[in-house]
Formats: sequence, C-alpha cells, structure tokens
Amino acid sequence: MKNTSLKKSPILDVNSLKVNFQTKTGKVTGVKDLSFSIFPGETVCLVGESGSGKSVSSLSIMRLVEFGGGKIDSGSIMFSSNSKAEKDLIDFNQKDMRGIRGNEIGMVFQEPMTALNPVFTVKRQLTEGLRIHKKMGKKEAQLEALNLLKSVRIPEPERRLNQYPHELSGGMRQRIVIAMALACKPRILIADEPTTALDVTIQAEILTLLNRLKQETGTSILFITHDMAVVAQIADRVVVMYNGEKVEEGTVNQIFNNPVKDYTKKLISSVPKLGAMIGKKYPEPLELSSNDKLKTKRIVGTKKPLLEVKNLVTRYPVMGGMFRKKIANLHAVEDVSFTINKGQTFSLVGESGCGKTTIARTILRLEESVSGEVWIEGVDVLKQNKKELLKQRLNMQMVFQDPYGSLNPVMKLFDQVAEPLINYKINQGAELNKMISELFDKVKLPRAFLNRYPHELSGGQRQRVAIARALALNPKLLILDEAVSALDVSVQASVINLLLDLQHELGLSYLFVSHDMAVVERVSHYVGVMYLGRMVEIGDRQTIFSNPTHPYTKALMKAVPIADPKKRFRGDDINFKAISSPIRSLDFVPDASSYKKIKKDHYVLDNDIGYD
Repeated sequence: MKNTSLKKSPILDVNSLKVNFQTKTGKVTGVKDLSFSIFPGETVCLVGESGSGKSVSSLSIMRLVEFGGGKIDSGSIMFSSNSKAEKDLIDFNQKDMRGIRGNEIGMVFQEPMTALNPVFTVKRQLTEGLRIHKKMGKKEAQLEALNLLKSVRIPEPERRLNQYPHELSGGMRQRIVIAMALACKPRILIADEPTTALDVTIQAEILTLLNRLKQETGTSILFITHDMAVVAQIADRVVVMYNGEKVEEGTVNQIFNNPVKDYTKKLISSVPKLGAMIGKKYPEPLELSSNDKLKTKRIVGTKKPLLEVKNLVTRYPVMGGMFRKKIANLHAVEDVSFTINKGQTFSLVGESGCGKTTIARTILRLEESVSGEVWIEGVDVLKQNKKELLKQRLNMQMVFQDPYGSLNPVMKLFDQVAEPLINYKINQGAELNKMISELFDKVKLPRAFLNRYPHELSGGQRQRVAIARALALNPKLLILDEAVSALDVSVQASVINLLLDLQHELGLSYLFVSHDMAVVERVSHYVGVMYLGRMVEIGDRQTIFSNPTHPYTKALMKAVPIADPKKRFRGDDINFKAISSPIRSLDFVPDASSYKKIKKDHYVLDNDIGYD
C-alpha cells in the first residue's frame, strides 16, 4: 500500500556524514560518506551487522556521539524543526539540542538498563520529559505517564510507576524506554533495536503501535535493527550498511524481492525461518555460506536425564505500608516441572515476566525457591551448602540476558573470560592465554579484542564475550537467557551453529530461554511454554510447533514476524489479552498444576489461568 502521507521535502536529510573516533591505536572511522533522507510519516530502516555504523549514525543525529568519544568530521544533518527553520543539527550547540532531544526527536536506546537511571523510579523518569518539554503539572504528568505505560502494555502500570529499573524484567524495561520516547509525541522517533529484548507478542504489539503512531500523527521513524523479519513488518524504505558505509538503499519490496548486493542477499538468507524444521525430528545447524565445517548434521542427544526440576515454586515478597511489611506475594514460578536430557536442549518461551528467567536463576541458586526440587546427576541443588554449591557450579553456567550488565566495565575482556578459570585454578600462564584465545576464535571475535573493554564493543560483540566466558569451564549444563537475541542475523546463525556443534562434541545440555520462536524451533528437542509462572504447554519441539493446543501457545505462534513485506501484521491481528497480576494475598493457596495428556510427551495445563 502506498503511503499517501509522504511529502516531497524530507524532515531529515543526512548528507555525506563522516564520523571518526580517536583511539589509542589511532583514528577509527565509524561512519563514512553516509547519505539518506526521511520524509514525514515514513519509516526508514537502517540494517546491518554489529559494528556496521548503524548506532553511530543515530547517535550522530542526536548529537550524542561526542559524549562517546566520536567526532563528526564532515557532512550535514538537515532537520526541519518545529521551532526553527530547516537547519543543520551539526551547527546546533548542546543547549539548543536539549530542546530537540526528547521533544522533537525521541530515541529508544538499544540496552534499556543503561538508558534508565537506576536510582530514579519509573514515574520520575517518565514524567521528567513531560514536565520539561510540555510544561505539564505534576498530577497531569503522572496521569499521562500512566497512560503511556498502558499503551505499551505494561502489567499493573500503577504499581510499576513506583518501581525502580532493577525490579523489572528486561522486556518491561524496554517497554518503559519506548514509552519515554513516545511521551512528547516527537516528529522523528529513532528506535535503536527497540524490540531486541521483547518476546514476540509484545514485539508484534510494539510494531503495530509504532505503525499506528506514524499514521495518526505523521511521526517519522528511523528504525535500527538486525532483524530482517521486523524490517519486513515496518519499513517503507531500507538502508543497508556494512563497515560504516551504505551498500544498498531501496523500498522494502525492492530489498526483499530483488536485492542487488551480495551482502544484502546474505542478510536476508541468514534469517531463521519459522517452519524450516517441519519434518525434522532433531535440531540441526543452519546452512551457512561461510567456510564453517560442522561435524554433525543432527543433534540426537540421549534419553538420560541430566537435570530434573520438580514442582518448583519461587515467590517474591511484596512490601508495603509505613513500616515496609510484607503484604503479599508475587508468584513468579508456580509448580513447574520438566526434565533436560544429556546432550539435548529444553527451551522456555513466554512473555516477559512469565517466570522464564526466574526458573533459570533458581536452578543456579541465584534466587531461592519456596519449595520444589532441582536434581542434577542425583544431587538436589536446592539442598546443597555453599561449599557444595560452589563445586556444583562447575557443571552449570549461565549466559545472561543483558551482556553489558553481566560484564565488568573496568576489566579487560581477557581478564573477564579468564576469571572463572583462575578462580577454579584450572589453567594458568601460557596454557591460559592459549585457551582464552581459542575461546575468542570459537565465538568469532578477533584476538585483538582481548585487550579491549566492554564499552569498546557493540552489543552483539559483548554478548559473544559472555558466551565465551560461560564456555570456559566446559559445563555440562549451559543456561542461555536470550543469549542470541542481541546478535545480528549472520552472527546469530554462526553462534547457533557453534552451540549445536559444542553440544554434539561435548554432550552439553542447554536450557534455552528465548522469545525468538524461529530460533527455538531450530535448536530445541523439547519446549515449555510459560504464562504467569505456570507451564501451560510442554512437549517435543515437533509437536509444539505443528500442533499448538493451548490458546496462549497459539497466540505466540501467531505473533511471529515473517520476513516478507506482503505478510505484515494487520491491526486486528494483534489483540492479545492483558497480562493478569501475579501478586496474591498472603493467605492465597494456589492449586497444584494439573495437565491433560494430548499424546506421548505432549501435555497442556488444565488449570484455569484466565487465558482461553
């Protein structure tokens, strides 16, 4: 459908932009000779791999790149402002830019935890821009903040307003950042990987929300992503970047149906496709055009249990009142049971806040359970003392959701990957150096990065460092919490193949927590679908994807974006039920989970959880 809202004059016109960074080893070019335009009511997607210059381009438009050590050497960024005639943003001083940022150009940053202030409540951070730019009073701004949280489908928005960022899941934090960017109804919204941390249902709603905003207000969107399926859903035009330069530009239909450059073709072919594993009983690597040689085509695994979770319950106290007493319980995980076999992968899927990460953290004893059992090779982890648990963690390692938050900002990458080996006195000297270098090779990072710090890497590169560190101790169980969500598609494909190859060679077992259903279909032997702390459906991968039975599982499948501009979401397609509150009174006694057997290894929750 042709976008009739487009006008001849661009609202933003970037011409011959060049951005350099001064490093210890010399000048590094982040963006070279980049030109593109954005028209009113148009969505332009900047796509490319990590380090291609996408985020540097957006930070340059916001004039934030200077705060990160960058310098705009040449070019122009012409912006049609509400308050001023068309002017080059490069000529604006920082005082003038404060009136532009948030008010006329809003931005959603890639990592929500670093975009939010950890010492301020959600309410304060949401109302600040409204009071400064829109001159709203305190009560009016708070009411608008509440409406913004509702618009991005935050559960219990009244309660979330008084919480701090660390009390929220990654997906919830990202939705709050999006709400902040939309608060002043900006003329241009720059969205830097805004759906990376979101599960598919929320992602679908956010994409629909952004499209609706564009249609209703004429807001233009610069959308930065590595997810080509998302590009197909939202873009009018696409700018493909590689190594700081534009390699191809065209309409979304031209890019997907008739790409010219080999790099563009590679990006599109690397997208994991839902349904690609139909008829295949076991996970198998993606076919890459690179020279990677995998030793296996199928990962069969065994039927011998490695990890058995039985009736796991994890709750958090809700404090309130003048004396901050316990007034209720948040039922994060309620009576969950599953088994992970040796050499196989069990995947947990579901919306943010459903309890996936809490299960992972409880297995590692990073959170304490109320009841239940977690058996690994005949030992109940939940009953081990500190000394026994320290030894047990040789067998269990975790890759966390937020790579920047899990890495120490003041330690070199070599030291961070080497730390677990040094702590357990496994290697030292030349052997340690060799092992760390080989780990960097495995996760496709240059050895030159060994002496860098986390802030010198892109989000995807930091996630690969986290994976290398988790693999250092050769664990039997690797817990992957959104481990590939921050990676661009070609790197994601190689990391998935790496994980599958390691699983085949070493007999590793994976607990794979993800919102990317296409990736889950590729890597899983068994899948558990979660909603409000309960496992609503569990079964082998083929069954779950070919015959989803629970209404919530069906909703998840329906929300998966398809890398085809002809198959975009319609507004009436995205109509998910509001997430109920997991908070219960202190005297509330939940029913035990009851399951209906559909067939062998396929069970559906019988309990009424308010989603049908």
